[in-house]
Amino acid sequence: MKNYLFVIALLLFGNISIANAQNMKSNVPVLKLNNGIEMPQFGLGTFTASKDACKDACLVALKNGYRHIDTAHAYGNESGVGEALNESGIPREEIWITSKLWPSEYGEGITMEAIDKMLARLQTTYIDLLYVHQPVGDFVGAWKDMEKAVVAGKVRALGISNFDANDEVFHAIVDNMKIKPAVLQIECHPYAQRNDIREKVKPYGIAIECWYPLGHGDKGLLSDPVIAKIAEAHNKSIVQIILRWHIQEGLSVIPGATNPDYIKQNISIFDFALSEDEMAAMRSLNKDKRFFNMTLEQKQGFVNFKMND
Repeated sequence: MKNYLFVIALLLFGNISIANAQNMKSNVPVLKLNNGIEMPQFGLGTFTASKDACKDACLVALKNGYRHIDTAHAYGNESGVGEALNESGIPREEIWITSKLWPSEYGEGITMEAIDKMLARLQTTYIDLLYVHQPVGDFVGAWKDMEKAVVAGKVRALGISNFDANDEVFHAIVDNMKIKPAVLQIECHPYAQRNDIREKVKPYGIAIECWYPLGHGDKGLLSDPVIAKIAEAHNKSIVQIILRWHIQEGLSVIPGATNPDYIKQNISIFDFALSEDEMAAMRSLNKDKRFFNMTLEQKQGFVNFKMND
């Protein structure tokens, strides 16, 4: 009560701004990773956002309780994340920053240099979670440099993105590297719940983080009558029900948005819970329907596609 009254007093006397008052953490749960580090379970995805749009979105998100930002070199907006990080006024240690290395940056020696450039773009001294973005090229060599980056304090946790392609690429990292992946990022949503992959990673304690958590805006998913009925019962939107399902399934979820209203609505999912019956109804929607279906062979071209520094 005293702290609450103190904040109100400061607001009344004009000593802090409304914007700064909004820079308070929402009740976002954390996932304890297999290296003991805690990661906010919910965050902001930045895929397709331009640098400036990404910066603006991150600032809105951080003011509304987000403490997890997901970016990648391939997105071309890491510098926007870095600018928002520094302008937010929030201590660096309170914000979880995830980024991803592109296949043209893979290889011992090459990857360490790429990490240093990434740190410069993000205007930070460390990255909380670093992924190999795609399972093509010399990702084993990249991982060895990533392990060195962890030892050097430049990275806190390592992850594999899209390594659900086949058993070979998955086990090349999981079984042979000194530092085990802490997170696997894959497409996952109620129409593609990826139960086989989720079972596959359990023995390793690997967390699942979901991209396309809303089915890439699929109109069928976003108007599904089963989800609509649950949404009506909770006076929430279909999107909010889907995101809440992710949370209760124990998945990390990073919905992308640049519209301030959507950013605010997406995080407003911690004031209610789905019942067991509602969770069962959501699970019944699984049809293994993925929206991104590029093959591993098609991805081989990523190796020669270089990103700008």
